[in-house]
Amino acid sequence: MIVSQKGDFKFKERSRRPPLDKVNCLLSFLYTLLMHDARSALECVGLDSCVGFLHRDRPGRPGLALDMMEEFRPFLADRLALTLINREQVRISGFTVSETGAVLMDEETRKAVLVAYQKRKQEEIMHPYLKENVQVGILFYIQALLLARYLRGDLDGYPVFIWR
Repeated sequence: MIVSQKGDFKFKERSRRPPLDKVNCLLSFLYTLLMHDARSALECVGLDSCVGFLHRDRPGRPGLALDMMEEFRPFLADRLALTLINREQVRISGFTVSETGAVLMDEETRKAVLVAYQKRKQEEIMHPYLKENVQVGILFYIQALLLARYLRGDLDGYPVFIWR
């Protein structure tokens, strides 16, 4: 799926803590942004972001936020990472390798990713369950609200966000 800068951005497998290549560094940063947005949305609707269903409970780990962000990984983070690489909005020069082998983004690259992420959140899509146009950035809150309604017995099932 990487059609531009193939030689500079190679992806073989997922590596994290630390990311060992540029694509993993980009994905880790985007997943962190997703997690914070999901956590904030869950807490806004009164849910404990640390009590998850799919991710095991650990002290300080936002299990429910990690569960909820699974819906948004391919739609928002993975797709944005590929777009940034293929449109050459991020370049190899924006990444450095530390002595430990960890790949880090420089300030300019981080800023470019943040700007692209915020622009993506301003785009509108048709929500598959609500059948209304909504901004991508409010999807976290909508899904958290739907989850809260399901858990409280107001909905028969949780309508998972699946974008086709």
